[in-house]
Amino acid sequence: MPPRAPRRRPARPAPPPAAASARRASPDAPGRFDAAYYRRHYRGKDRVHSAAEIARLASGVCGLAGWLGVDVRSVLDVGAGTGLWRAWLRRHRPAVAYRSVDVSPYACARYGHEQRDISRWRARERFDLVVCHGVLHYLDDRAAARAIDNLGAMCRGLLYLEVITRGDLETVVDLERTDTAMHRRTGAWYRRRLARHFVQVGAGLWAARRAGLPFYELEAARG
Repeated sequence: MPPRAPRRRPARPAPPPAAASARRASPDAPGRFDAAYYRRHYRGKDRVHSAAEIARLASGVCGLAGWLGVDVRSVLDVGAGTGLWRAWLRRHRPAVAYRSVDVSPYACARYGHEQRDISRWRARERFDLVVCHGVLHYLDDRAAARAIDNLGAMCRGLLYLEVITRGDLETVVDLERTDTAMHRRTGAWYRRRLARHFVQVGAGLWAARRAGLPFYELEAARG
């Protein structure tokens, strides 16, 4: 799983366009997510998130799923990285059927995931919860659109999605700690494509349209 962007305002202005272009070279090459990448972003004092942070996230997502009427019995973890979601589920939801995939050969070999490219792969089964954490912004436009369609096809309940947008890079993320070699798209670009398959619930949660979950008017985005 590529690293979660720290939610801090940058201490300095964003890099000029030329520098930004250089840092964005080949953002979707699987080989770039190697051992050095994981050492930089997942270990030491500057790691972008901890097991405790992901535990809070997983607890919140599963709690909201229950509140919304989704019985989470199966989970697909896309971009599973160091396996923090798996660790939490094994401890707190051991009966859940869990499947983890990642595009990184290093992550798959070290942490035991299936090596899959979400822009080209679609499982036959559907999952109650699909987690896609920090993946889509590394894909080019065509690949990201295909990936969203694949996520929609495999989700029968809720999708938890984190993706960095152009606006996030300008106003939210810490550019010193964030991997900014990514495709910079607007939130509207993602919403248009996600809306074909999902209803936006909020806090990163999207409900599969096929689930037919009932929402009060102010619980979910309309349209």
